[in-house]
Amino acid sequence: MIMKQVEERYISLLTDFGFKRIFGTAMNKDLLICFLNSLFNGRQVVKDVSYLNPEHVGDVYTDRRAIFDVYCEGENGEKFIVEMQNAYQAYFKDRSLFYSTFPIREQAPKGNEWDFKLNHVYTVALLNFSMNEDAFDKEKIR
Repeated sequence: MIMKQVEERYISLLTDFGFKRIFGTAMNKDLLICFLNSLFNGRQVVKDVSYLNPEHVGDVYTDRRAIFDVYCEGENGEKFIVEMQNAYQAYFKDRSLFYSTFPIREQAPKGNEWDFKLNHVYTVALLNFSMNEDAFDKEKIR
């Protein structure tokens, strides 16, 4: 019996392509859900997500824009931004906060009929570098 040699292939999560392929595609949605649930550790259960357009532009052409690696919505309206950052960025905390403003603003309908109730927005960042210990004060950010 002749056995066919199978070529092994791996996708690195440290590349933009690999990260988006593993966590940002509908065929791998179960991996994203499992990953998010492992982070929540039972405090919240994500049962399903819908992928959303990861590109966000400002209201006018001069506004800053943001392109998320993975952007999705849970079944209860909560939003998840999932980012992989390979290169060191001194102000990554500020960038994460800026990115979080886009899904917050999306929840505000135009006009006067809004009670200001917001669904949760979660930003998850996998960093391939060490952040300053006091970058996130656990008493202020949850």
